[in-house]
Amino acid sequence: MDLAERTKTLTPSATLAITAKAKELKAQGVDVIGLGAGEPDFNTPDHIIEAAYHALLEGKTKYTATGGLEELKQAIIDKLLKDQGLKYDSSEIIVTNGAKHALYTLFQALLNDGDEVIIPAPYWVSYTEQVKLAGGVPVIIETNETTEFKMTASQLKAAITKKTKAIIINSPSNPTGMCYSESELLELGNICLQHNLLIVSDEIYEKLVYDGQKHISIAQLSERLKQQTVIINGLSKAYSMTGWRIGYAVGNKELIKQMTSIASHSTSNPTTHSQYGAIAALNGPQDVVEKMRIQFEKRLEKFHEALVNIPGITCIKPKGAFYLFPNVKEAATLCGYNTVDEFATALLTEAHVAVVPGTGFGAPDCIRVSYATSEAELIEAANRIKKFVEEKMEQ
Repeated sequence: MDLAERTKTLTPSATLAITAKAKELKAQGVDVIGLGAGEPDFNTPDHIIEAAYHALLEGKTKYTATGGLEELKQAIIDKLLKDQGLKYDSSEIIVTNGAKHALYTLFQALLNDGDEVIIPAPYWVSYTEQVKLAGGVPVIIETNETTEFKMTASQLKAAITKKTKAIIINSPSNPTGMCYSESELLELGNICLQHNLLIVSDEIYEKLVYDGQKHISIAQLSERLKQQTVIINGLSKAYSMTGWRIGYAVGNKELIKQMTSIASHSTSNPTTHSQYGAIAALNGPQDVVEKMRIQFEKRLEKFHEALVNIPGITCIKPKGAFYLFPNVKEAATLCGYNTVDEFATALLTEAHVAVVPGTGFGAPDCIRVSYATSEAELIEAANRIKKFVEEKMEQ
């Protein structure tokens, strides 16, 4: 079959590939510790489940408006005002089938063939692929540990061309967990204003910040930046609702209108009972979010300490999300492997620890490890990795 050319440019998801291999080994009875998951290991809080359940019992099982229930949009409006001091109305919001769908629909509505989108690396694996699917060109800015994996103002200036249409800022970041400061966001934002670039602010991990950090949205720093920003967010990470598939985009009402039109011809509305669960999540008690955040922070402290004590591994301590992104190039070399991908494969097949190679995130010297699993499993995983490295070094 002669398939569309756009499908030939896509790179398979590194996270899904490693997860599939880990599941295959587990099915064979192998005791694999999976550190590839991009989702909390907690169940969705009870009051959210109950709200969706009662919605089903009450017959709320029909289509809703494509852009989401007005009640849910109001809950999002209230959340943005409370958390960031940002004022929006419902015409500036679309509720989507997860934050990934919000991003996909945004790029479909925004990009023409050849339009460039600046993406700092390391990046979430789907950014580049979604830009390409919309006919756009991903322009990658390489970052490293010296800048805490964050794009600098000088790098942004150097990457802008006549074809640049947007940049992506993901803070806290997947895969690095790094957060941009207010001053860093202002510097980047002012450059975007000078060049009339749309800022795509992916804030899906906003509630998961540590060491006394406070999440800052670039949209809250000035009215002009608010007008130039589309906020992408959702319920998956903060409320442990990954399978519920509720995300949203907030921004310019003309852009949101076109995104809604595209959604009407692709997915129609987000799942109805999931929307009622999302209303309960946003309007209900927030202490459940804080309890999960505290657990993640405790895991971060112990797992980071264990990892950096392994020969050949260095790792900046992240300030958000639930990932560590250690540089393991030296460890791979000490173990006799030519690439980190080979090292990651051996960790899975020999040490039975599933990690995600950094290649898929645009950082081939690193791996991504999730601490969205129990503390006991994290310590055991670190012990297995350490034993594996030390034994390989002795061979």
